[in-house]
Amino acid sequence: MNLFVFGLGYTARHFAERERARFGVVRGTVTETDRAEAIAAETGFAMRTFGPDSDDPRIAADLADTDILLISAPPTQSGDTVLARHRDAIAGSRISWIGYLSTIGVYGDQGGAWIDETEPALPKSGRSKGRLEAEEAWLSLGYEAGKPVQVFRLSGIYGPGRNPITKLREGKSQRIVKAGQVFNRIHVDDIATTLAASIERPRGGAVYNVTDDEPTAPQVVIEHAAEITGLPLPPEVDFETADLSPMARSFYGENKRVRNRLIREELGVRLAYPTYREGLAGLVADAAG
Repeated sequence: MNLFVFGLGYTARHFAERERARFGVVRGTVTETDRAEAIAAETGFAMRTFGPDSDDPRIAADLADTDILLISAPPTQSGDTVLARHRDAIAGSRISWIGYLSTIGVYGDQGGAWIDETEPALPKSGRSKGRLEAEEAWLSLGYEAGKPVQVFRLSGIYGPGRNPITKLREGKSQRIVKAGQVFNRIHVDDIATTLAASIERPRGGAVYNVTDDEPTAPQVVIEHAAEITGLPLPPEVDFETADLSPMARSFYGENKRVRNRLIREELGVRLAYPTYREGLAGLVADAAG
């Protein structure tokens, strides 16, 4: 069983490395040649370049030799680049499972309400609208080609090297306060667990929320990270005056509490890190060990 990943970034690489033993060959794409060569040297994966203006000519043959296809590459303003270039090849291939990594941002703002996969997607930002369009395009391919396509709507991803503790240590953390604001999170290892479970139990057309059990105010997570590490706690910053990028500020314009019941009941997933407390404790233990 061979794996191909469009967009071998933080999350997809963690999955591919953790589940390496189940695959005969792992192939993946990044946008820069230098990065492709570095990842190949570090992992042994067969790396290709794929981006808005590049398409490794080996990809067509790779797809013909693929069983499991994971799409982590984001769509562009003109749509999903993978489908634009390789839809027919994928539809006619032997691929038996397709996973598309999306975002809970497609639900838009829900005023802090609890929601699950039955809630209609009402994205606000252009980025989330593009994700929803890509979801629909991939699901359409699955229906038309008779291939099981699964969509995974991810919440805020954290894990080794990308987490509140790392930001505190680097002095890059902001304790931003916006009244009533909460976010769901998900540890990268729990994403890998969910993807592996879905490969074992494919269901075409499935949409899963991949998220933790406890949506929490962002400043509370930073306070806990500082408490368990003894690192200095940054001062509170009011959201209205915080120095945030447009993308970061847009996250605060959406407020929802997302349920994950479907991955537990249908896929049998048991989260290793059901809340930020277990997740941060695990990162501290890993750093110490």
